[in-house]
Amino acid sequence: MSFGPPPAGFRPEALPAWTPPTEIERTLFEAKSRNDWAAYFDTLARSLLYFEIRRDRSDADPDKVHPVFAHDPRVAGGRVWAVYTEGLLPAPEPHRVFDRKSLGWFSRGWEPTDPPWIVVNPGSPCEAFLPSAPPYSGAWAQHAERLGVPSCGPGLRTLQVGGPLQGAVAHGLACGSLLFVRCGHPWNALAYHGHGYPKERRLLREWWGVTSREEWQVQQRDLLDPDGANPVWEFALNLRRTIARDFGGHVDTAYWRDAVALVLRARAGGETVITPDGVTTRPTVPEAETEARIKGVQHLVGRITRYEARFRADGILDENRFVTSVDAWNFGRASGMARWGLGARYCSLPEAESAVIAAGRAAARSYKSWQDFAAGYILGRCLHFDDEEFGTWYTDMVDVHRILMSDPGSPWLTVPFR
Repeated sequence: MSFGPPPAGFRPEALPAWTPPTEIERTLFEAKSRNDWAAYFDTLARSLLYFEIRRDRSDADPDKVHPVFAHDPRVAGGRVWAVYTEGLLPAPEPHRVFDRKSLGWFSRGWEPTDPPWIVVNPGSPCEAFLPSAPPYSGAWAQHAERLGVPSCGPGLRTLQVGGPLQGAVAHGLACGSLLFVRCGHPWNALAYHGHGYPKERRLLREWWGVTSREEWQVQQRDLLDPDGANPVWEFALNLRRTIARDFGGHVDTAYWRDAVALVLRARAGGETVITPDGVTTRPTVPEAETEARIKGVQHLVGRITRYEARFRADGILDENRFVTSVDAWNFGRASGMARWGLGARYCSLPEAESAVIAAGRAAARSYKSWQDFAAGYILGRCLHFDDEEFGTWYTDMVDVHRILMSDPGSPWLTVPFR
């Protein structure tokens, strides 16, 4: 397949030995090495391509695309549109941001004022120049039309270059892997661009109410707070853990429910407790309010035991094991929030790294293994979103959990939990 002559002044060089960051760059490199442009364009069509945009214009009008074109002295006139696959993106900088689109989008959106060349992964061994104007763009656009929209479904992807594979940062990133494997992002990409700058900002606004650096800092701090998980969930799980420790293992559900009633009634009677501020007496709680609390927590106990039964059937929990805490729900999202904040430029790369390490350390203090951590995270997610429907909020996690517990390249099999 021919796409016309190379740009004026372009001189191909011998391809060097190279370790590609991901499978995408490896496939592009191999296709280029054997001059197989059909395979090269198929790989691009299966991927999403990142390109630099104007941050100020994107902030003012995020619904439009505001590309920044580059200069390359190897082409006549020098104007090129530089695009990158995920593994070769530049590290995030405060005022340099990227959006991402499909190969088909580039073919449909071409305008006469655009540069005459698109350069893929400039300066890398898998670099290629694509003539961006018709009829050449129509030829490679056929690959995009045939393969459709790139999939963003679950899959384990690892940066072999540019992402940590061991150590404290890798451990903290692995705590967020349920989230990132679900979306098909590399689990160890600390220098995160995600869905592109405009969408990362939109997602933080819609899901978290975060629209500024200060709001991101509040969310990050709250997720890392060891007392930040839902207090009712933690009360119920802590009570069962105490009973199991005192009485040697299995806790009957009926006994657990009865214990909930005993403890909450005792607290309602104005018991004396020791707090960080000293000895104090809790105020008496009205009986009707106490009984309502008891009913609510006993209902929660039922929900937890039913989820755990399903977890055992689906391999998330071993037989005779139970969830000790849902703190993992916060710590896993704290690892994600660090990267989301970086993608939206609400924090710097060093700040994101520090937050990721803190998430990993908090997880190691609360859990003994990746399997314990995963069960806590999935239970927290289900209690928050699923309401015992066992819908996609749950089934997505089952699928990702299986990947992370079985794929030889999974961080849960290669990165020690402690």
